[in-house]
Amino acid sequence: TLRMLVPALLVLLFCLRGCAGLSPYFLQQPEDLVVLLGDEARLPCTLGAYWGLVQWTKDGLALGGERDLPGWSRYWISGNAASGQHDLHIRPVEIEDQASYECQATQAGLRSRRAQLHVLVPPEAPQVLGGPFVSLVAGVPANVTCRSRGDARPTPDLLWFRDGVRLDGATFRQTLLKEGTTGSVESILSLTPSSHDDGAILVCRARSQALPAGKDTAITLSLQYPPVVTLSAEPQTVQEGEKVTFLCQATAQPPVTGYRWAKGGSSVLGARGPMLEVVADASFLTAPVSCEVSNAVGSANRSTALDVRFGPILQAKPKPLSVDVGEDASFSCVWRGNPLPRVTWTRRGDAQVLASGPTLRLLAVGPEDAGDYVCRAGPGLSGLRGGAAEARLTVNAAPVVTALHSAPAFLRGPARLQCLVFASPAPEAVVWSWDEGFLTAGSRGRFLVETFPAPEGRGGQGPGLISVLHISGTQESDFSRGFNCTARNRLGEGGTQVRLGRRASASFSKQKNLVRILGSSNGSSSRGPEEETGSSKDQGPIVHTDHSDLALDEEGALETKDPTNGYYKVRGVSVSLSLGEAPGGGLFLPPSSPLGPPGTPTFYDFKTHVGIVPPCRLYRAKAGYLTTPHPQAFTSYIKPTSFGPPDLAPSTPPFPYAAFPTPSHPRLQTHV
Repeated sequence: TLRMLVPALLVLLFCLRGCAGLSPYFLQQPEDLVVLLGDEARLPCTLGAYWGLVQWTKDGLALGGERDLPGWSRYWISGNAASGQHDLHIRPVEIEDQASYECQATQAGLRSRRAQLHVLVPPEAPQVLGGPFVSLVAGVPANVTCRSRGDARPTPDLLWFRDGVRLDGATFRQTLLKEGTTGSVESILSLTPSSHDDGAILVCRARSQALPAGKDTAITLSLQYPPVVTLSAEPQTVQEGEKVTFLCQATAQPPVTGYRWAKGGSSVLGARGPMLEVVADASFLTAPVSCEVSNAVGSANRSTALDVRFGPILQAKPKPLSVDVGEDASFSCVWRGNPLPRVTWTRRGDAQVLASGPTLRLLAVGPEDAGDYVCRAGPGLSGLRGGAAEARLTVNAAPVVTALHSAPAFLRGPARLQCLVFASPAPEAVVWSWDEGFLTAGSRGRFLVETFPAPEGRGGQGPGLISVLHISGTQESDFSRGFNCTARNRLGEGGTQVRLGRRASASFSKQKNLVRILGSSNGSSSRGPEEETGSSKDQGPIVHTDHSDLALDEEGALETKDPTNGYYKVRGVSVSLSLGEAPGGGLFLPPSSPLGPPGTPTFYDFKTHVGIVPPCRLYRAKAGYLTTPHPQAFTSYIKPTSFGPPDLAPSTPPFPYAAFPTPSHPRLQTHV
């Protein structure tokens, strides 16, 4: 039993010794506290194993050890002292209560951590300078200032609102007092008001941690603004020539003082009121009508363009083109109208649409592309008229040469061979060649070459010409060989062969044929005194002939074989008689030119040969070689009534547009 008590006594002794040595300690210490001005502040302090004096200090100053803290009317200590609770209370909290507080167990030498008491001061309602009605000018930048004064803690934020929506763009500025405390804060709102802002309400709100909901101050904007203009036209869409009324309406503060109308920037004279009446034309589509309204603050204007239906009107015509074969060709034309015309391209005489739009592009053109191209603007939706313009495409290529029909000739009689040349650019030369020589122009021995403008062929093929080879006194070799007609330009050369047909011999009566050449003068013939049987005023010489063979002497002058053995001698007149019934009727003898009096060298007239008028008469017969007799030399000449196609040589390439008709003359009577 003794052995069992000894351990228990030792434990009890140990416990008694430990309990007797316990040290005081803090069960709860004060912490930093934020209190709103006027509220109550409580700083807790609880001690264990301590039953001595407890006191609080403020910024190191002892408040005292009594529970009611005499001298500090708003301060007291609460709690059960026997249980070690010593809480500090402050009510109501004021700004000077903001300090550092400490709980001390003086007999034990214990101090709590320092607790900082923060006192929050709510902001006052802000002040807006110039409020509650702030006058501004529309369109002029302005600043509106909101200011907060007082000892608000912390410094409040100043915010701007309109219709509950926060506005951006405000500038914040803070002013400090000398002591370093906040004096005032300002928020400046920059804005450029418009007339729509008249009567708008803006709110400035001061908000901080002490007053999260903040305090508001509202102002009302009062604006002066220049006129706000609306311009209308009735009707807005019109046909050209119809009447239109414009109405100009405006709101303004202060009221409107005047109206000014303009069209395309130029003033409309005599228009002063809010209404304008005009007759619409195409210019109103691009020259809008404007109305300017003024008041004491400023002026404003509005403009509108009419939808005028008109056109189409050609603005840019397509231009003729001349391009080399194988190159590209591009035409363009511009039409103006409202609605915008639909532009199509066709070839004249062909309804197929080649392109749509203002441009036609032909790639790698060939001779077959030459011709006239039509740019056509169709009528618009309004049903207005359409229009068309055309331009010619000339394709430059090597000459195309075609043999024209040549009448058969008698042996030792005159003959004429013809070829038709179309070329662009114009041929540099047209050459007739045969076995023993060649000739481009003028005469050589029995041969003479003349060139005349040709009737126009198919559009775009370039200018045409007819080259004629005259043969005086044909020989056997002329009927067996070929005569080559060749033309050359910078793009190449072309040619064809023409053969002379032979006509069977014809018998003549022994009766003399009298040919009277009326109006002959200026040395067109040599005559003796026996030539005239009447007055020379209205009658020409009578030439006695048995046949019409012609010959050239050594100098190349044309000489008529005179069966009268010198009784009459005719020089400088080429006479070709058509004998027999063969088609073609021999060498065609055109009438003299109407451009001059009888005896004037004549122009070659191809009109009666191919049925059309040549473009111009530029080629005169060579001196000493009159190509046509006087038109009254054959009084019984019958005008042809039918024309046959030309006889082309077998080697002639296809040339459809060169198939000009050739006359078939009836027999010409050689006597009067």
